[in-house]
Amino acid sequence: MRGQRLFIRPLDPRDHDAIRRFLDLHLHPAPVPAAGIVGKLVGDLVAVAAMELTGDAIRLDDLFVAPDLRRKRVGRFMVDELASLAAKMDREWVVVEQPCGAQEFLRKTGFVERGERWERRVR
Repeated sequence: MRGQRLFIRPLDPRDHDAIRRFLDLHLHPAPVPAAGIVGKLVGDLVAVAAMELTGDAIRLDDLFVAPDLRRKRVGRFMVDELASLAAKMDREWVVVEQPCGAQEFLRKTGFVERGERWERRVR
């Protein structure tokens, strides 16, 4: 990945089939998100984040990065992009309701545990 640029953009309905193939290829059982962002590297889909807007936050429901690109900052870039998007949409937080074993990743990307919910202030 060194020297290559990760391109992150909002999910488009036309991405549905490509996302389904990507998730199936990596045996990730999640449904194709209705809203979120996708990450591409050299034109190939490498990450998908499912999100939902709430009154004061963007809720990160799922983040999946291709296994061969984990620990290469792709997930961090995706979370940073969600934080940037939240700020543009006048939301104060990015939140995760059920971290499902991702607590260390969340901590490293600026989230703070608040009971069952993890929060990252964007402003």
